[in-house]
Amino acid sequence: MLDRDFVIEDATIILPSGIAERSSLKIEDGTISKIREGDINSGGMRIKAKGRYILPGFIDLHCDAIEKEIEPRPNSYFPVNIALFELDKKLASCGVTTIFHALSFAEGEIGVRSNNTAAAIIKEINRLNAKMCVKTKVHARFEITDDGAIPYLEDLIKDERISLLSFMDHTPGQGQFKEVASFKNYFGTVYKKSDAELTKIIERKLATKESVKSHIDYVVALCKSMNIPMASHDDDSEEKILWLNETGIRISEFPVNMEAIRAARDKGIYICLGAPNVLRGNSHAKNISARDAISLGYGDILCSDYSPMTILHAVFILARLGVIPLHRAVNLASLNPAKAVGISQQTGSIEEGKDADLIMVDFQDDVPKVLKTIVSGREVFSTC
Repeated sequence: MLDRDFVIEDATIILPSGIAERSSLKIEDGTISKIREGDINSGGMRIKAKGRYILPGFIDLHCDAIEKEIEPRPNSYFPVNIALFELDKKLASCGVTTIFHALSFAEGEIGVRSNNTAAAIIKEINRLNAKMCVKTKVHARFEITDDGAIPYLEDLIKDERISLLSFMDHTPGQGQFKEVASFKNYFGTVYKKSDAELTKIIERKLATKESVKSHIDYVVALCKSMNIPMASHDDDSEEKILWLNETGIRISEFPVNMEAIRAARDKGIYICLGAPNVLRGNSHAKNISARDAISLGYGDILCSDYSPMTILHAVFILARLGVIPLHRAVNLASLNPAKAVGISQQTGSIEEGKDADLIMVDFQDDVPKVLKTIVSGREVFSTC
């Protein structure tokens, strides 16, 4: 276990604007105090990187893996505290140093996404926060057709238990699901819902359409009152992006086509793409390829969506394929998400004065491996 004061030497350091080879950095009291080419003369513990990469730890703004940790099979549940601690270890091993656990408020759709259950999980995350290895925050996902979620969200927002809130609309006919068949195929296959159950969900969504605007306006006002950053999910048109811009929503998660992506870029809205999409090379929902979008100059943030291990591999695939240089690919998973949610003064890049949230990566045979993960100067994962 590392002390909070140490030097990492002979490293290939990924900086925001480039790569510093054969360099060293010094950590004091959990903070990066010096970055130098060559050696740093200092006493205390030293880590020989042997030329390996030192990256800023990943900041994952959208990860709903906790749902599968709690409910690995339909109607089979594990205790929330056990699921959180086990996932925390996995996140550290994947190089994630700040996690935004994504919990959905969408009553009657999927087991853990009921309002009462989602709120209870969020309260447990906050209760156990200080005991986690990685920095742990909450991303609340609001299904806008569910007015029953609003009292829960109001309490959580006012109690400062939420760090990011996104607006979702999974009603068939727009967004991710252009057709009823695609909605039923996805939820029926992934979440084992019957056709009758899915029809009931769709009917309930359609019945609330008239009141959706007032739901959104109220939650937006709550977020603004508490300075909580906001995101929108599965944006599919220029019109939707213009609404984001007018509303003050600064992150577009998983825009489904180039029309929405171009509009988001034009308005200075952060474009968040899925690392699983980059890793596979395509969208499971047959929407825009994240690799293609990034190669065209679009895309600001990578998140793990449902698979934390994908961020590391997506970053190195983008560099290995020549889509963008490695330091820019790393920024997608570290500095840019930090900027999007207002924590870039503290973390998100390897710069003097910032928290020592770092990962050591070995890259051989086209497969990167996390060897060490350090959070605020404390080693939380190591294989060497």
